[in-house]
Amino acid sequence: MRKKVWRRLMVLGARRVLISVGTGFLMLCLLTIARGQGPTSVYKVMGAVVSIDPNGFTIQTDSGTRLAVLLQSNATLVRVAPNQKDLKSATKITAGEISVGDRVLVRGHISDDQKTLLATAAIVMSKADIAQKQEAERAAWQRGVGGLVSSVDPAAGAITLSTAAFGATKKMVIHVSKDTVLRRYAPDSVRFDDARPGTPDQIKPGDQLRARGTRNEDGSEFSADGIVSGSFRNIAGTVSSIDISQNTISVMDLRTKKPVLVKFTADSQLRKLPPEMAQRIAMRLRGEQAGGPAAGANGNGGVRAAAPTAGAPPSGEGPGGPRSGGAPDLQQILSRMPPATLADLKKSDAVMIVATQGTASGVVTAITVLSGVEAILASSASASQAMFMSPWNLGGGAPGGEE
Repeated sequence: MRKKVWRRLMVLGARRVLISVGTGFLMLCLLTIARGQGPTSVYKVMGAVVSIDPNGFTIQTDSGTRLAVLLQSNATLVRVAPNQKDLKSATKITAGEISVGDRVLVRGHISDDQKTLLATAAIVMSKADIAQKQEAERAAWQRGVGGLVSSVDPAAGAITLSTAAFGATKKMVIHVSKDTVLRRYAPDSVRFDDARPGTPDQIKPGDQLRARGTRNEDGSEFSADGIVSGSFRNIAGTVSSIDISQNTISVMDLRTKKPVLVKFTADSQLRKLPPEMAQRIAMRLRGEQAGGPAAGANGNGGVRAAAPTAGAPPSGEGPGGPRSGGAPDLQQILSRMPPATLADLKKSDAVMIVATQGTASGVVTAITVLSGVEAILASSASASQAMFMSPWNLGGGAPGGEE
């Protein structure tokens, strides 16, 4: 049950991912502008313009507060493109050229109540330029590759990836250089906004990974300029209790024989499999275990694993629909089903879950939960795990503008 969880994972992440675009660069630029303009104890803040005022504008700061910005008559105002590395190509602008939705970094003197800033300088990124960069970044990720990490060689800067496409699985070597930007999903979050800068040694076999960059001619190697990765947990078991007020369920994990507390958020998706569909999938899994013709070409009964979707990089469509093996993509099936709620679950219901790794507290966050799977789990515990453990396609997209 893990194919395109990235897609949802990433579409959600893209809503706010550009908040961090160029933060360090803009700070450096502002310090450059401010050089020689007085003491360095002045206030600096970044945010998005939410309204235009007679003498300036109001911003929503990245910390979530509103701040009125009053522009001095001699304030330095410049516009830069999101991908500019210095101020050589910066364009001087007037206050009238600043619009709602623009990103700004302002410097000046803050009032005692911390609600008004008298600005001496501002660097602006236009809303249109940011959207254009985000679209370009998304397109770059869509041209990338994704799958399940088979092995990692940090010394050589090489990651071997199992990629799934049209029912087949192949290996690809991902090359990581000192310039590759790595991001790592937080253990307790499924949002790209919460992903943290990562290092190659954090990536382990079994992790899910997506890379953008350039592939060689035969598609066996890929030079990555950006990577996003994460470890996700697969749980198959029965519901022990439900707490709707806390948005949690307790599940008895059939593999570990231990209870797991699963938390639901607005990003979690819950679906219920119709009995007849569950029976058909169970038959395929039984056929795979027996080595019969019911097994699909991808080695998991023709049912490909569904990847985490909540918070994944924004995506395009990955391979899906009918293919060799005859079975449609499981995530495609789930996407056509109406959403379910915690109130639809009952004690002793069988569920299959893709979740975050969780933290020391033992609580995991649900990404995708599928109920109505009694027939699947009864068919074969080992065969049903194939729905989780097969390499999955990350859906063709990813967050833009994280650099």
